[in-house]
Amino acid sequence: MIKIAAHHNGDCLKSTTILPPQVEAVRLLKQMFRRLVLICVALGGAGGFVPEKAFAAWPGFRVATFQADITIPVGHACMGGGVADAKQILDPLLARGFVLLGSGEPIVVVSLDWCQCNNDSYDRWRAGLAGAAGTRPERVMLSTVHQHDAPICDLTAQKLLDQHGLQGWNCDPVFHEQAVQRTAAALAHSLKSARRVTHAGTGQGRIEQLASNRRIVRPDGKIAWDRGSASGDVFGAPDGEIDPWLKTISFWDGNQPVVAWSCYAIHPMSHYGKGMVSADFPGMARDRRQKEDSNVFQIYFTGCSGDTTAGKYNTGAATNRAVLADRLYQGMVAAWKSTKRQPLRRIDYRVATLRLPARDSGDFTIAAMQTTLANTNAARWKRISAALGLSWRQRVDRGIPIDVPCLDVNNGGTQFAILPAESFVGYQLAAQRLRVKSFVMVAGFGDGAPGYIPTDQCWRDGYGDDYCWVKPMTEQPIMDALAEAMNVPGKKR
Repeated sequence: MIKIAAHHNGDCLKSTTILPPQVEAVRLLKQMFRRLVLICVALGGAGGFVPEKAFAAWPGFRVATFQADITIPVGHACMGGGVADAKQILDPLLARGFVLLGSGEPIVVVSLDWCQCNNDSYDRWRAGLAGAAGTRPERVMLSTVHQHDAPICDLTAQKLLDQHGLQGWNCDPVFHEQAVQRTAAALAHSLKSARRVTHAGTGQGRIEQLASNRRIVRPDGKIAWDRGSASGDVFGAPDGEIDPWLKTISFWDGNQPVVAWSCYAIHPMSHYGKGMVSADFPGMARDRRQKEDSNVFQIYFTGCSGDTTAGKYNTGAATNRAVLADRLYQGMVAAWKSTKRQPLRRIDYRVATLRLPARDSGDFTIAAMQTTLANTNAARWKRISAALGLSWRQRVDRGIPIDVPCLDVNNGGTQFAILPAESFVGYQLAAQRLRVKSFVMVAGFGDGAPGYIPTDQCWRDGYGDDYCWVKPMTEQPIMDALAEAMNVPGKKR
């Protein structure tokens, strides 16, 4: 803290307490002080003085938190049409985020309780929120939590379905726009009450008996991908490759926490697929934390978890949702208890562009997907999947890359990045190895268009799900984009 007071000819310029976040702020204040002294000199002979409000406090970093209800209506498709349509709303789906001010153009960080936003849906969300925040779309860090009793929205895919009379099979564009506008309005309103933040906090908590990898080794020694989101314990196989740590980043005003966002790598489903719309166990855990301390705005992101689920510890029983929620909640509490704060000195923001090649063989050729889409005898999800694949292919053919953003706090000390779609947990672990001395948090489920994004080793181990529209063995461009976004020393740009 710095107190400045000026005296001249018996008149006193009232002291003002300021809290500059950077040395540059001090330099500017000194410059302002000199000018005010000259004004005092000019006014002194007339007995005048400069009022205190002329000494405007350096604004520093500020945060504005916002929330909006983005619950789909009854009858809307869940999981893009892959499971039962919405029959009942068990609990609301929310958009929760914050706007960070004071580091150039505003930065928006937001998490949606939706399954996925793909292609132009993702672009529309970022453009809408950027407009409300007064920034550019590439400075909007958006990710979905990926609950399955929630929508997958791909506006281009829905247009392709519309051409075959299949309105609303993937999503309702009118509702989609209403959700964007509602969230943008909440964001704009929040800017009126932005709060100063002076410190950043980081903490992590280990979670037991929650996540497990889909890859298992059968009793005969063969590798299989039999473990689903609600498969229960298969062959007594171990958890496999997971990241057991839930991580939390927070911004504080002195000793008062303002916002905290947590991330854990797990598919967020307990019992699902029956049309009961819900934010599932992550929503329960987040809401429990929020109720404990209403002064700390809680946000939850899902980590890179294309291949990690609660499967080993989840049979799909309705009663298991509360059990899974409690385990996630305990991880949040542990991360908060371990949180350490540092003065917030600097914030950087970088975006790397990622180009992933389209899967283009067998059922994934344009001709094959067009045939499936037009086939009135094909199952609903097959036709929707074909439309999703064609939407992605159009994007790739137009040369439109995916953004990989990174919020960098205190010159690499803390980094938060978002990878697209259902990136596998191996990418999250690899990102941590890129900056071993940093606190690295990586969310998945940015632009959902590519579907599953396995690591090269997973391809070698026989992964082959149809919900994947990228060519095998695409690990290198992803790691290159991460290295660029995270400003990894020694890596070529």
